[in-house]
Amino acid sequence: MKINQKNYDYLIVGAGLFGAIFAYEAALRNKRSLVIEKRPQIGGNLATHQEHGINVHDYGAHIFHTNSLEIWQYINQFSEFNNYINQVIANYQGQLYNLPFNMNTFYQMWGVKTPAEAQAKIAQQKKAAGLTGSPKNLEEQAISLIGTDIYQKLIKGYTQKQWGKDPKELPSFIIRRLPTRFTFDNNYFDHRYQGIPVSGYTTIFEKLLASELIDVQLNTDFFADKSTYLAEFPKTIYTGMIDAFFDFEYGPLEYRSLRFETVAEPTANFQGNAVINYTDSKTPYTRSMEWRHFDGQGEDNITLITKEFPQDWDETKEAYYPINDEKNNQLFKQYRAKAKQLPQVIFGGRLGNYKYYDMDQVISAALHVVQKEFN
Repeated sequence: MKINQKNYDYLIVGAGLFGAIFAYEAALRNKRSLVIEKRPQIGGNLATHQEHGINVHDYGAHIFHTNSLEIWQYINQFSEFNNYINQVIANYQGQLYNLPFNMNTFYQMWGVKTPAEAQAKIAQQKKAAGLTGSPKNLEEQAISLIGTDIYQKLIKGYTQKQWGKDPKELPSFIIRRLPTRFTFDNNYFDHRYQGIPVSGYTTIFEKLLASELIDVQLNTDFFADKSTYLAEFPKTIYTGMIDAFFDFEYGPLEYRSLRFETVAEPTANFQGNAVINYTDSKTPYTRSMEWRHFDGQGEDNITLITKEFPQDWDETKEAYYPINDEKNNQLFKQYRAKAKQLPQVIFGGRLGNYKYYDMDQVISAALHVVQKEFN
């Protein structure tokens, strides 16, 4: 039976941020899209649901942050955002520290009270570690930025759990995602615009996909009819794993996966903070989220706590983020070259572009593709 019975202009594989934005923008231009999604809900890893009056992020905490006024105004079309500022606590064997690395952290770790004292301590530890020249890996980058003590307590164990690799095997740029500042500022991000949608992220996707020119099919596997889809649709927007699209011809790229455990606690305030990172190597999870602290919503007598457990990826699990080390990046280049030979297929999103995108970067990339496609 023919799949493209409505003469769709686009097949969009994946109802996450990249695919939903493209479908929305295409509909504004009177183009018809079929969005297929293998999961039972829209929203990709941003999917949310409400439980006990609390907005729960189904796939880990997502805080929107950007320096781009254009991107901020774009996403605010679809939801009101609150003024949530992410202020993370690190728990190392029962000791508590502020993240990201700032003067509060340095005072808690060393008792230093001025930026000069903190910088001198870091320089001393960098010298003692024998580091000269450009950092060659994440461990060297971390020690160069914040010293050996903080690396050992707040980075090493957490990183090993998150990535499943020794920090010496990981590229230095990963740690640079996290700010280091010599002020008493616990704001996790440096970006000007920050917040969380007051009704959850799924409401944004409901608006993005609301057009009569967009049809959505859930629980639908692109690979069950891949050849038919590609033959019947003039163009395909593909947001899944790029190596899977090409049947792992050059070998599989590496990804990390996650699993989540959520429990209800009979109190309005269980851990006192939205996010607590567990930075030792023995605690099996990397962080715990108390959802009501993200927006202050919920019933008086109950709270929901989700623990996040990193794990190796295999085909039975969701791929959450790429491992952008040198080996995988070289392999991705082979797949990217092959993708360029298919002008009827546009690859997008974290998995389609094998990039550790933040949300604003996904929106920017999607709008760039829209501009290229229609202008």
